[in-house]
Amino acid sequence: MSEGLVEGPQERPDRVRHERLRLLEAVDPGVGGTDVLRSALAHAMAELGGLGGMAHLGAGGVAGELSLAASSGLPSSFTRAWQIIPQGDSAAPAEAGRAGRPVWRPVIESPAAWSEEALRPTPPRLPVAAGMISVPLPGPAGSLGALSVLVPSDAEPADDEQQFLQDVARKAAEVLLRAVPDASTAGAVRHAGKTGDVEPAGTAGTWELDLVTGRVVYSESLSGLIGGIDFHGPRERFESWKDVIHPDDLPNVGKDLDRAMRSDSRYETEFRVRHTNGSYGRLRIRATITVDEPGGVIRLAGTAWDTTWDTDEDHAALNSVARLLSAVRAASARAALIDQLTRALTEAVTTQNVVSAVAESVLPAFHASGLLICEVQDGRMLITGAAGYSQEFIDRLSGSPFPPDSPFGQALRTRVPLFFASAKEIVARYPGVAGYPMAEDKDARAFLPLIASGRVIGTGVLSFAGSRHLSREERTLLTALSGLIAQALERARLYDDAATRARELQRDLLPRELPALPCLSAEAHYRPAGYGAEVGGDWYDVIPLSSDRVAVVIGDVMGHGIAEAATMGRLRTAVRTLSELDLPPDDILDRLNAIVGDLGEEYFATCLYGVYDPVTGVLSFASAGHPPPAIVRPDGTAAYLTAAGNPPLGAAAPPFDTMAARLGDGGLLVLYTDGLVEAIDRDIDTGMAHLTKTLTDTLRDEPDMPLRAVRDTVTRALLPAQAPIADDAALLVLRTHRLAPENVVSWTFADDPRAAGLAREHVRAQLAAWGLGEELLMTTELLVSELVGNVVRHAKGPIGLRMIRSWTLTCEVSDASLTTPLIRRSEPTDEGGRGLQLVAALSHRWGTRYSPGGKTIWIEQRIPHPGHPCATAGAVDHWQG
Repeated sequence: MSEGLVEGPQERPDRVRHERLRLLEAVDPGVGGTDVLRSALAHAMAELGGLGGMAHLGAGGVAGELSLAASSGLPSSFTRAWQIIPQGDSAAPAEAGRAGRPVWRPVIESPAAWSEEALRPTPPRLPVAAGMISVPLPGPAGSLGALSVLVPSDAEPADDEQQFLQDVARKAAEVLLRAVPDASTAGAVRHAGKTGDVEPAGTAGTWELDLVTGRVVYSESLSGLIGGIDFHGPRERFESWKDVIHPDDLPNVGKDLDRAMRSDSRYETEFRVRHTNGSYGRLRIRATITVDEPGGVIRLAGTAWDTTWDTDEDHAALNSVARLLSAVRAASARAALIDQLTRALTEAVTTQNVVSAVAESVLPAFHASGLLICEVQDGRMLITGAAGYSQEFIDRLSGSPFPPDSPFGQALRTRVPLFFASAKEIVARYPGVAGYPMAEDKDARAFLPLIASGRVIGTGVLSFAGSRHLSREERTLLTALSGLIAQALERARLYDDAATRARELQRDLLPRELPALPCLSAEAHYRPAGYGAEVGGDWYDVIPLSSDRVAVVIGDVMGHGIAEAATMGRLRTAVRTLSELDLPPDDILDRLNAIVGDLGEEYFATCLYGVYDPVTGVLSFASAGHPPPAIVRPDGTAAYLTAAGNPPLGAAAPPFDTMAARLGDGGLLVLYTDGLVEAIDRDIDTGMAHLTKTLTDTLRDEPDMPLRAVRDTVTRALLPAQAPIADDAALLVLRTHRLAPENVVSWTFADDPRAAGLAREHVRAQLAAWGLGEELLMTTELLVSELVGNVVRHAKGPIGLRMIRSWTLTCEVSDASLTTPLIRRSEPTDEGGRGLQLVAALSHRWGTRYSPGGKTIWIEQRIPHPGHPCATAGAVDHWQG
């Protein structure tokens, strides 16, 4: 024989154990619950060399109080002490069921509920010393009970033996759970029975009970089913049936009858009956219920079948197993629903999220068709959330006067849930609601007060398409769920409030609207990624500068939250302040970098700052770690401008590199943050390629598309409305135009006292050519003469004069000096020092900007009737949308 075919000492036990588990799994569930448990005990005892075994099941559906369901190899004098094990008992089966793990007892002690006196004259003794090992029977909602084996030793079984015992228990539990149809199957059978189901096989009889008189009428065959007991005469009263029903079954018979009468459904139950010879048989009865006009039950009529088993004890045990599994499945369904709703509510952050979570979890579980979350504000109904209702109905109900004498009012006052089987029942109890808006496609309703932290925050209304009588278990479950919903709504309200405040803060920090400018139009879009207070630090701005130049800026403070939004506000304010100094882009970023560095090491921000000059058509820009801007060429293709690879603000060291690009007339410039191009399902390179492709496809055939349409197209392509985004996204779309050549003139004068007179002559001639002589001649001559004269007196030449006509008239006087002109207070006796005061008084705006060769003082005056100064009329598409 080949060596590979010889079993080792460990292989044979493993193979035997595997075979035993396979045989156990193959047990037909139809043979009965006790047979499943006895088979499991037999395999366990064979493996451990046990003296005997017991299987206990939880009487309440989970491992609380345990009852003996099966035993093997043990005398009744011993098992009598183990029939019932109270919840919390220290016996091995009880502890194994509670703890969900194996429990070993080297000395067997009876459950605490039993005493020696109670067991006399035959106390539960075993012939030899023995220990007990118990393992849990696992179920979907906790332990079903415990499987126990008595071994003739005080040594704890080995780990592999305990593992095998757990495997046996698990397999037995799986077979048990298949032994009884689940609740949905049973429900389907009951429903089918209403239209004529197949009656069980066996001897049958008929009966009828008049609940008004208490009299029972039955067929002769029914007497034979219960051993010939005659119910005529004094025994025809319903109370006489109690004499023949097994005492242990009486509570279940009554419960089934109460349940059927409450729900107006078919009555069905099964119980043991005593024969005249003292033995017991078994009956299953079904009956239809007749109600009177007010809805009270007055008569039951049905059929009874003989379902007596050969072994009454085994049938009782199986019935106990069936009830247990039914309770387990109901508890499991309740636990699953609560778990599902709890997880959904944990993830819900807004009020609408809560409503959606409840609608998805609760409505299907109860076969409901609608949900309303209502509250009262200023005496009127307010619909916080709804599902399963038309918008028209919600609009009618929301804002309507609140009726105190209504289910809403009573639920809010008493904090007690109200359940109505139909709309007629509501109107009958509260006549005042007859004229109140009620959805016609809804009938039964449950009104649940939503209480959080001891305060009623509203009412939840669960509605059904037809009449519906909720059972006691369903009402209890809905009441418990309403507490979870109320807590989630309270958290969502706090979150909504924080979200509102945070978004208002961010909205105030961003531009409310972009300025209308003569040679640049802009459209922007901002979309936050976070919920609630998790706002971001993305920002953008368009800032008018002197001489019709425009500063464009976009930035992104890294991180999310109020602190990042506040940092964004600081930087935006700083940029606006610095732009007033007409500083070049690299100088702006240098100063911003110092500001971010002062905030702390954990603060970083990317930023791109550019200045567009409509006279030259050149964009000068500097970037601190920000994605490069995109432009659209005259042929309609999009590309990215080359940007220097400077690190972000807070991590950079000056100087910053300044780049320049010439933009064509009517050219398109796109600035953005990384949240636009980078998404959960794409990297930044893929997103940037997607952006240029979208721009090219959009503008190749329609280069003059309105700017707002371009913005919306890009937004739809890269930020789908329903898709989540990983980061905040800001988009700034700009269309630039150059000033027409006839709107810009310039001259150069020598550093000579006659320069002021020459400047006035050129001003007069140019204003006349532009048709502005009447409105602006006197003030312009005075202002230019004053500025040129100041250069002659206090600075050095040569002197440059430039005039720009757009929506304003700009006059610039340049010199080669870097001295800063300042307005100073002049005394009444001073002969000079009032020139800049005159400039400030007569001009709309004025200021100074510096260049490597000197400085320029500029003044602006408003033109009463400005024309279109740019090369094309496209500059006004900001107004056309």
